[in-house]
Amino acid sequence: MTSAAHTAELLALLTLRFTPNLGPRRTEALRVHFGSAQAALKAPLGALREVHGLDSRSLAAVGSAKAAQAADTELRRCAQEDVTLVGRGLPGYPAALDALGDPPPVLWVRGELPEFPVTPRAIGIVGTRGASMHARSLTRAIAGALARAEVVVVSGLARGIDTEAHAAAVDAGGRSVGVLGSAVNRIYPAENTRLAGRLTVISEYPLDTGPAQHHFPTRNRLIAALSSGTLVVEGERKSGSMITATHALECGRTVFAVPGRAGDPLAAGPHALIRDGAVLTESAQDILDEFGWGAAPTQPLPDLPPDQARVLRALSSPATLDDLQASAGLPLTELQTALVMLQLMGLAEETGGRWGRR
Repeated sequence: MTSAAHTAELLALLTLRFTPNLGPRRTEALRVHFGSAQAALKAPLGALREVHGLDSRSLAAVGSAKAAQAADTELRRCAQEDVTLVGRGLPGYPAALDALGDPPPVLWVRGELPEFPVTPRAIGIVGTRGASMHARSLTRAIAGALARAEVVVVSGLARGIDTEAHAAAVDAGGRSVGVLGSAVNRIYPAENTRLAGRLTVISEYPLDTGPAQHHFPTRNRLIAALSSGTLVVEGERKSGSMITATHALECGRTVFAVPGRAGDPLAAGPHALIRDGAVLTESAQDILDEFGWGAAPTQPLPDLPPDQARVLRALSSPATLDDLQASAGLPLTELQTALVMLQLMGLAEETGGRWGRR
């Protein structure tokens, strides 16, 4: 496809995206029926009536001048703001989204989009925003190990589990993709703007679109479809994480879940998934084994003084000071000194009275 032909089809897809009363499902029906977005825009009314699912309001809106103008403006702005547009049926569009019945006609991308074939080497990691320290620590360990095994980590850039997964993946030198419920130039939450700059962020929403409550359940289907499996770390029975897991099952993907404490509301979602057949997951190796992706590379410990190395080994799981003193075998003052040094090096952190690896 020539550059001119590519641009023309992209502009046509954008025009359909900005057309009222269409939406992704109807847009895809038009594209498939006519063979391209350009052909759909040029089709006479009689031919449009043959497309299943289009009502009179949708028919009347196809090919509107207002939508065409909005598309042209958006295309120009994206070129100015270093945002790439990837169109359905065009090179670079993730084949993994074929699993959806309503794939977005256009994706807005900031950063380098990894290849997402029909069976992607990618894992979605989702969970609650108010995650426990144990869940945060385990998420970092799993996401970091997956990234070192060259698995793309996909999440939603929300607070809590999403943030830990993205940060651990890029800290490990791997790749991570954030799927937004807002535009790529309107990072939400704003506190993750710097983190977003280290990732590839994508959205199905035009520039300047702010976050909206109904955007987030919708974007969860993209996290699920872009991943061969979705891991739920913590979440209540009714939560965005469970919505993502449902989308994963609808896409024919594998669902993984981390078990928690009995009676903990944040463990209710994962426990329900495990009862329904999700893969019980305690480490990245459980995920790698499920897909035959090999062993997780071990992360070498930094060269540390003996006391600090002993404490870091004891932090394999979150622990209180009393627990650490017993496992590390150090006097309290020496233990506290070692913890402060590990914290300054970014290797340990304390939350809610418990210490864990960062």
